[in-house]
Amino acid sequence: MTTPPEKDCVVCGRTITWRKKWARSWDEVRYCSDACRKRGIQPVDQELETAIMNLLAQRPRNATIYPDDAAQLVCGEDWERVSEPARAAARRLCVEGRVVITQEGRRVDPSTAKGPFRIGLT
Repeated sequence: MTTPPEKDCVVCGRTITWRKKWARSWDEVRYCSDACRKRGIQPVDQELETAIMNLLAQRPRNATIYPDDAAQLVCGEDWERVSEPARAAARRLCVEGRVVITQEGRRVDPSTAKGPFRIGLT
């Protein structure tokens, strides 16, 4: 039996790798963890996605931004509380093919990127 292809978590955008225990329910698997299942997509997540796209639209085509730029736009002084949701929003947009995620100028897998990364248009 061949293993089904990987899929992406609908909340954080990280890759979900097939597990034998999901053999009967793989089509219904949508979340990478219980934390993502409990959190779900919040209104702030959609605001962050919109902020990322708006910031990129205001810059030259090859310009990039940090996820924290969108967090600051959405939450102002309290931006640090949405720093990780901003990274997740960038990963979801990357999975959709709307943006690319880079580190040191090179495209990286959004699911495995560690440390700071930048977001650019595709």
